[in-house]
Amino acid sequence: MKVLSCYSLKGGVGKTAAAVNIADLAARRDIKTLLVDLDPQGASAFYFRVKPAKAKLGKTLLSAANSSVRDHIRESDYPNLDILPAHQNFRKFEALLADHNKGGKRLRRILDILGKDYQLLVLDCPPGLGYLSEAVLHASDIVVAPIIPTTLSERAFDQLMDFIKQKGISKKKIRPFFSMVQAQKSLHRRTIPRMLTHYPQFLRTPIPFSKDVENMGERRAPLSRFAATRPATRAFSMLFDELFP
Repeated sequence: MKVLSCYSLKGGVGKTAAAVNIADLAARRDIKTLLVDLDPQGASAFYFRVKPAKAKLGKTLLSAANSSVRDHIRESDYPNLDILPAHQNFRKFEALLADHNKGGKRLRRILDILGKDYQLLVLDCPPGLGYLSEAVLHASDIVVAPIIPTTLSERAFDQLMDFIKQKGISKKKIRPFFSMVQAQKSLHRRTIPRMLTHYPQFLRTPIPFSKDVENMGERRAPLSRFAATRPATRAFSMLFDELFP
């Protein structure tokens, strides 16, 4: 079982869209997948028409009876894809996790319990740095990081790489990609080659800025279910193939 996390220091960079579409593409390739929505906003679950989790789920995740966490898993409308929805009280989950030493190992044990029936766990993580972020970075096999090719996003990614170095996390698991790319913008055209040179672990497939991605919220579905032949859908498929060649 592999754990792939979609993570970013910044919000609004296409993190949840990446989590939703990667999970969907895995399911379409007959990979039994669980999407774990760790963001209190619950956007990933919303896209799949799944209601928020019960209020006690945050504590349940760290309870002694961890097997009960699996009772909160919900089926999606699609084969091979289940959802563990978030709840607003997930904000407390970080504080609960902070009470445990070696939060990354603790979280990985929880994920291993959740993943008993799955080949892939996809985590949609809240933005920012904190105990939960650190635990996720330690516990994940792959960390997918969307980067809008702008100066501030570049600076945020530099900060992330400094953070993982300080925490002894392998940089090899960090797989950034360019998100919401607009080729007509000169800043994007300047930023992309510079970052590719500085960070060779970048995935080579950019995800274009797309109205189809924006429409995921209205459609409440991943791209392949309503825009199968569109450029952003094809880009996510190519990105997935880079992650899982």
